[in-house]
Amino acid sequence: MATVTLRPPNGVIADAPVTTTGETVVVPVGPADGRPVAVVIADRDGARLRPVVDIERLAWCAVTASALAAAAVVAAGVTRRRPAIGSVSMGPGGWVSLKGAALPPLRPATRRPWWARLLRARRLVVE
Repeated sequence: MATVTLRPPNGVIADAPVTTTGETVVVPVGPADGRPVAVVIADRDGARLRPVVDIERLAWCAVTASALAAAAVVAAGVTRRRPAIGSVSMGPGGWVSLKGAALPPLRPATRRPWWARLLRARRLVVE
């Protein structure tokens, strides 16, 4: 195993061990911290540059994306408003039962609409 220093045009210097298999030479290329960015494969057909996929970084990105999605779902569930009434059920004889419903707010004393006077409608008073 021999060590070769490559000087690509972008200025990255790679001091890496060269692996030779018969007539094929494989040289990792990357910064000095040891993480290869690409691999140069040289054989009879010429030299090819193959990019290297960083699986660890890809896994961290997937974990971060799923955590952000989970946080968005939790935030949407927390900010959801409660329904105005609890449950609606049909009683005997077709009566509707509303459980957990609040009383409607009282209206201010205003003039009755014309249709209420025409129909002689009375206000519903809760006792």
